[in-house]
Amino acid sequence: MPATSPSIPKGGVSHPGYNFRHDDFGHHDVGHDDPRRRLIVALDVSTATAAQKIVAAVGDSALTFKVGMQLYTAVGPQVVRDLVESGRCVFLDLKYHDIPNTVGAAVAEAAKLGVTMLTVHASGGAKMLRSAAEAAKPYPALTVLAVTVLTSMDAADLDQIGVHNSMPESVLLLAKLALSNGCQGIVTSAHEASSLRTQLGKEFAIVTPGIRPAGSSKGDQARIVTPAQAIAAGATHIVVGRPITEAADPAAEARAILQQITDRVS
Repeated sequence: MPATSPSIPKGGVSHPGYNFRHDDFGHHDVGHDDPRRRLIVALDVSTATAAQKIVAAVGDSALTFKVGMQLYTAVGPQVVRDLVESGRCVFLDLKYHDIPNTVGAAVAEAAKLGVTMLTVHASGGAKMLRSAAEAAKPYPALTVLAVTVLTSMDAADLDQIGVHNSMPESVLLLAKLALSNGCQGIVTSAHEASSLRTQLGKEFAIVTPGIRPAGSSKGDQARIVTPAQAIAAGATHIVVGRPITEAADPAAEARAILQQITDRVS
């Protein structure tokens, strides 16, 4: 971020990273039953100032913030450095998809920024996935997550690009590929999470975007669920953007979502 812009306010909780198991969601100095372990707030904005306002408004109602392509392209890596320096965890959602050497190098650079989670596309293939996982090995706080099928896509979209498997078949195939090549988790809709837990077990993270509290607009998402539905399906983390960031009181909306998580797991 530019030196003249206001800094991201310091968080009240420090959290050195993630060590994903289904029953251990990182933030080692935060209680295991703390629902904030499971919530990721998406900073889908285009300026450092807008991102800082969201982080300040959410306060300690969230521990982890997602930096995606929009914000990263507009502002650059300084936004990640500022978030990490302020005590937040960063989910860098750039969905790397390139030749193995390029992706491995990008993962190494992301690790140096201090991110705790990042995404690659599972459809990049086994060699690319292994390269990403190998590059992350020297950084135990970093978790590589593989995106299976985007939550904006449905079966008709898959068919258009020549993928004729069903949605569940496609997600399962890509999840198996990712996990067998070193990724510690996947990104998928909660619609597929339950069957993945049944077939692949509990020792990996499932990060679920496309989350909309009951009554919210679905926006550009095709396969959406509520926070409680996602947790019930087996998600370890949920990504929530506009329902929190565009709320009149982002902290209150985040707390309401945390309560839905608590109600689901209690």
